[in-house]
Amino acid sequence: MGLTLITAATVPVLDTAAAKAHLRVEFADDDVTIDALVAAATETIEGMTGRAFLQQTWRLTLDAFPACRDPVIRLPRPPLISVDSVKYVDADGTLQTLDPALYQVDANSTPARLAPAYGQVWPCARCELGAVRIEYKAGYGTTADKVRPTLVSAVKLQLGHLYENREAVNIGNIVTTMPIGVESLVYLNKVW
Repeated sequence: MGLTLITAATVPVLDTAAAKAHLRVEFADDDVTIDALVAAATETIEGMTGRAFLQQTWRLTLDAFPACRDPVIRLPRPPLISVDSVKYVDADGTLQTLDPALYQVDANSTPARLAPAYGQVWPCARCELGAVRIEYKAGYGTTADKVRPTLVSAVKLQLGHLYENREAVNIGNIVTTMPIGVESLVYLNKVW
């Protein structure tokens, strides 16, 4: 199984002004650094929770469809917005797109689930690595105001930590580990 980010979010969880307000920074010298740290903090918290915050396109690659006994495919990085395509390499080596009427999507589960429609089975894919490719959109929406407040708070706390501790080793500071508040907020939103 492989998971590939096809299209990243087009806006940050925190814009420069919101990040600077959180950090209590009033000068523009660090704007580029702050924007980079927002991206790093967001990626860290997304990775820790297993979630997509803002709309992203992902490709899940499988070697085969699951067996009939348990035909469900779980789509990582919830919440699911939509399934764009289910493609597979058939026995002749031709890439086929599965008709959406032949599968069902449960977007209410975490993570979302994909299974054959009632009375259907998954088609036979060619026996090769990466024969099944599912592209889908995930995230809370296209604007930062749609992201859960606890997740935004975790990003802010991680941002503050990164801004204050820019080096791998901090001489003279007692604590440079991730703040416990971040871990608590991540725990609330983690995909298990």
